[in-house]
Amino acid sequence: MKLRKQVTVCGGAIFCVAVFSLYLMLDRVQHDPARRQSSGNFPRSQISVLQNRIEQLEQLLEENHQIISHIKDSVMELTDTGAVSPSGHLPFRSANGSWVLPFDGRPTFLAVKPQDCQFAVGNRGQADVQMLDVYSLLKFDNPDGGVWKQGFDITYEPDEWDNEPLQVFVVPHSHNDPGWVKTFDKYFTDQTQHILNNMVVKLAEDPRRKFIWSEISFFSKWWETADIHKQEAVRKLILGGQLEIVTGGWVMTDEANVHYFAMIDQLIEGHQWLERNLGITPRSGWAVDPFGHSATMPYLLKRANLTSMLIQRVHYSIKKHFASTRSLEFMWRQAWDTGANTDIFCHMMPFYSYDVPHTCGPDPKICCQFDFKRLPGGRINCPWKVPPKTVVEANIAERAHLLLDQYRKKSKLYRSKVLLVPLGDDFRYDKALEWDQQYINYQKLFDYMNTHPEMHVQAQFGTLTDYFNAVYKAHSIPQGSRPPEYPVLSGDFFAYADREDHYWTGYFTSRPFYKSLDRVIESHLRGAEILYSLAVANARHAGMEGRYPVSDYALLVDARRSVGLFQHHDAITGTAKENVVIDYGTRYVVLFNPVEQERLCAVTVLVNTVRVRILTEDGQTVPVQLSAQWSSASQMSAEVFEVKKRVFNKLSQHVGSTLHTSIKRKDDPREVKVQMQFMVYGTRPSKDKSGAYLFLPDGKAKPYNQKEPPVVRVVEGPLFSEVVAHYQHFQQTIRIHNVPGVDGLSVEITTMVDIRDQTNKELAMRLVTDIQSGDVFYTDLNGFQMQPRRHYLKLPLQANFYPMPSQAYIQDSHHRLTLHTAQSLGVSSLESGQLEVIMDRRLMQDDNRGLGQGLKDNKKTANRFRLLLERRSTGNKMTDSGTTSFPSILSHMTDAVLNHEVLALPVLPKRRGIPPLQTFAPLKSLLPCDFHLLNMRSIQSQDPHSPSPYTALILHRLGLDCGLEVQNLGFNCTTTQGQLNVSGLFKNLDLQLLQPMSLTLMHSSTPLANDSTISLDPMEISAFKLKLR
Repeated sequence: MKLRKQVTVCGGAIFCVAVFSLYLMLDRVQHDPARRQSSGNFPRSQISVLQNRIEQLEQLLEENHQIISHIKDSVMELTDTGAVSPSGHLPFRSANGSWVLPFDGRPTFLAVKPQDCQFAVGNRGQADVQMLDVYSLLKFDNPDGGVWKQGFDITYEPDEWDNEPLQVFVVPHSHNDPGWVKTFDKYFTDQTQHILNNMVVKLAEDPRRKFIWSEISFFSKWWETADIHKQEAVRKLILGGQLEIVTGGWVMTDEANVHYFAMIDQLIEGHQWLERNLGITPRSGWAVDPFGHSATMPYLLKRANLTSMLIQRVHYSIKKHFASTRSLEFMWRQAWDTGANTDIFCHMMPFYSYDVPHTCGPDPKICCQFDFKRLPGGRINCPWKVPPKTVVEANIAERAHLLLDQYRKKSKLYRSKVLLVPLGDDFRYDKALEWDQQYINYQKLFDYMNTHPEMHVQAQFGTLTDYFNAVYKAHSIPQGSRPPEYPVLSGDFFAYADREDHYWTGYFTSRPFYKSLDRVIESHLRGAEILYSLAVANARHAGMEGRYPVSDYALLVDARRSVGLFQHHDAITGTAKENVVIDYGTRYVVLFNPVEQERLCAVTVLVNTVRVRILTEDGQTVPVQLSAQWSSASQMSAEVFEVKKRVFNKLSQHVGSTLHTSIKRKDDPREVKVQMQFMVYGTRPSKDKSGAYLFLPDGKAKPYNQKEPPVVRVVEGPLFSEVVAHYQHFQQTIRIHNVPGVDGLSVEITTMVDIRDQTNKELAMRLVTDIQSGDVFYTDLNGFQMQPRRHYLKLPLQANFYPMPSQAYIQDSHHRLTLHTAQSLGVSSLESGQLEVIMDRRLMQDDNRGLGQGLKDNKKTANRFRLLLERRSTGNKMTDSGTTSFPSILSHMTDAVLNHEVLALPVLPKRRGIPPLQTFAPLKSLLPCDFHLLNMRSIQSQDPHSPSPYTALILHRLGLDCGLEVQNLGFNCTTTQGQLNVSGLFKNLDLQLLQPMSLTLMHSSTPLANDSTISLDPMEISAFKLKLR
């Protein structure tokens, strides 16, 4: 009773102080003589000031209301438990069996402005083509289209180009995978260095020759070994328009499994290298090999000031539909865009592949005859049994007309009379002979076409930007603008199928160990970037710049490039050879992870004694939970123990024979049934089987069975409780944290998978609930945005799986259930109320996509999740049928705590004892809780091994769904309508430059005043160059 009275008195006192403070403020506004007006009419400026004061007062009232509510809840909780410690120590058990933790005296509140909630329910910019509608429209059948097997017969009238000749741009290229069948270094030694060496020589032989290059990871390695004459020759070729760097990322990134942090980081790394060494800014994007395309990529390219882009690997039925409607070129708009600010011009290649047989026109048998590397006597030939012929005087007319016929047919699929014809393939042009074979024979054909006016064609070699500029010029519009009548599209291009029912959905999960490792390292890299930038700035501020080891910057650059390399579309995808995957793994550097928001969470430390006490820096005892470490399912270790410190429960669970059978929030009377099942897919017995790329199951999944019942272990304590079930091929841990705030509002799930003794099996975790979700579910794209999905019965099972880099959810009018993931995996919802995740795949054969091996190098892998149940408010149903959806603020924070864990780093004692530890809190004020600090990246100087005085601040303003009821987040959450004062953000540092930049820092705007307030729209990612001292 004494404790109850004390808390009640304390709460009442705070309430009185808050009310009295508000009264004084009101009184001051009303009676201050300076604010009185002599007449009854206020000037407009005074009205504006008064309106602002009223708004501030309303916000203050709301915050006080939140504080008082929190105090009331805390008092009620303590009252309900009848909590009296027998010894005066916390934590302790109350009379009703629950645990009581120290009362956290910091009240928290949620103050999200109503204006910040409007974005999720507002009107969108209208798109002509919405990919969800396209999926509903198409039959996804596969009739024989003739010479263009997956298409249709193309016809034209001979006089169509009489008034406006066809412009043809043949774009030579060489696709260089930074690791696939060979390692990065092996490819460079065997092929890439020769391609680039030959490029310098062969392009210089004729100014009409053109070439494009994409992967800066390879280009930078070559540049480091090139002599000054080669470097100058390259600069001359770029300046003369013969060589173009397209996209300019460190790699041609995968677009399914990658997180947007890493997509941006590898793009910055490539662009910064180009700016420092070549002084160029890429204009066009080139993505011919990622296995499906995400809507995130066009947004990032647009923010980096690219004006146009090209994609290739899209489902053959979608390509056919777009070709038939002449929609292969479109403005790609973000589904959440309220206008046209995110539009970027996109070209989709129409045929099966980016190789020469599938790029000159619809008939590969003819196009292959114009791949002059396949001339008789070479190492490769044409599968259609008709070889190329060297172009000579006797056959040039026939050859030119045959090729022009293909060009004309291909051009009929597009809206302009400008045609793009890529000329290349994987690791092409590595021999001087091929440069001569391709360039000399094509130049003869071009010369013939261009000197015969009756052919009505102007053909030439070109770069990618040459092509796009010609399209814009043909329509008399500026670069990057929308040509008249061209469609606007929103949505993405997953899942990809290249033929029949061969869906590339297996790679969403392939090699999950490395997918998990990638995300951990990304988090460490982000932490290292932020701490390094702040440490250097603080050293400068203290006049200790010379004593700080800036040479460590080289390690940071190496880490950036290693992480960047792994974003390659054959690395994080798990589709490289085993020895290549090992090579990727050895490139990682473990650093450190910072915490973005103030948060209360549990931290795990392993110790070798049961006598443990943890103190804060001012000597206060921190509550801990000591748990056993288990050497087997039922055997405890006698040497190692797990210490959990500082942690509150908002969820309850009932454990059945498997795992959860229901989830119930403490404040919600409605219970959601959740059954967790483990399922197994086999692969089909026919010729085509699942492999690293393809998911070709032998029917529906079958329940996982083992003869012996699982060993189930229950741990219960003041900071967390958990249930661990040991099966033969996996170990499932379900843990609930007893923490006030985000950590305690979701269920932590860890599945340790080991299927190394299996043959052609894929293990899935299926959540079966009573949520009435129908055929709709939601998956994220790259951790950046949510994409509504629909389960289609007209599609094969494997076609309904999608990438899940960070989360997926189902919902009905009452609840939303979100599965947050710490690693990218494949996900689907095959029935109403279900979510299903593929956990690991072990496949014994190649799936005939060039890799040449199966997936047999499985590792014991921990897949980590958070399961979040949220109650929907009544006004939130209208958004379910839309093309957009957004996580709640709690969901965003749950994603953050899962992907950016606090790491416990040991401190070695000095000779005279342990050094005193002090809190380093670099932020003067918290960021608004709809702002995500994506990175604070030290910008390189001309010396690549040392930092410049500048830092890139990259911010993302999150889109919020406010229609989900929010619990106590454990920190003060306020929004500001996208406003942020950067100069007031950092403690003990002076802001000397604040300059808006393009996303990859290559284009700058006029610097702002140092005390300026910056403004971001919802979903906007913006970059700023700072100088901190």
